[in-house]
Amino acid sequence: MSEDFNMSMRKFLKQVGVTSQQAIEEAMRNAEGTSGKSFEAKMVLTIDGIALEHVVTGKIDGA
Repeated sequence: MSEDFNMSMRKFLKQVGVTSQQAIEEAMRNAEGTSGKSFEAKMVLTIDGIALEHVVTGKIDGA
């Protein structure tokens, strides 16, 4: 793969990681009764034009 591709992909993934963490933290702060609970999480990545749909699931423990 080209260097331009690698750089653009890394930039996108960094943006996804940072903004997703911020959104999760804000949602947890605004929700009540999250302490001691676990929440199922799902991230869906799609890319128009190449028919990609990638699903990642996991668990996030409440604060």
